[in-house]
Amino acid sequence: MYFFSGSVYSVLQRIKYLGHRFKTQFWYRLFLLECGKKSFIIRPIFFTPEFVAIGDNVQIWFNCRIQGIDRYMDRQFTPRIIINDNVSIQQNAHITCAARIEIGGNTAMATNVTITDINHPYTDISIAPEYQPLEVQPVEIGPDCKIYNNVIILPGVKLGKHCVVGANSVVRAGEYPDFSVMVGNPAVIVQRFDVHSNQWHKTSADGTFI
Repeated sequence: MYFFSGSVYSVLQRIKYLGHRFKTQFWYRLFLLECGKKSFIIRPIFFTPEFVAIGDNVQIWFNCRIQGIDRYMDRQFTPRIIINDNVSIQQNAHITCAARIEIGGNTAMATNVTITDINHPYTDISIAPEYQPLEVQPVEIGPDCKIYNNVIILPGVKLGKHCVVGANSVVRAGEYPDFSVMVGNPAVIVQRFDVHSNQWHKTSADGTFI
């Protein structure tokens, strides 16, 4: 009985999954800049597909906000959110873009990750930050990265390939080399893989080998 119930549940889940993929391929495809094969998007809470391109086998799970901002106050923007092949974005992701955000292939993002290329400055104390002109810096996340739960990636970040960002980290503007492991608020590099010695080594906060 338990085996039968499990089998039925698995079949129903498979049907549900295929339904999400069908909706992506035959509905969202009409509005996306690009839509690769076998990708799916499941019930986003806010989505601007006209500014988003996704590759093959992309998975975007429940309750994500993926928003391109083409106008704010009196400024026009041309946002582009590029999600390459085999990227997995788990539930509750918050991605806001006014310039360009690109996520490299095979990168996996856990729950509650925020990525933005937008900053609300506070230069004029007579105006609330929300109503001041935006500052915008593109974000690039390299291929084969792992971004753990509750990470925040801020404007101006350029993350190399095969990087790992630990849970609850806040990554500030800057270039982070390939094969870096970083943690903290603000995030600092704690170790990197040395391709010459073929080993992992501890580093200083800027990624220099110790």
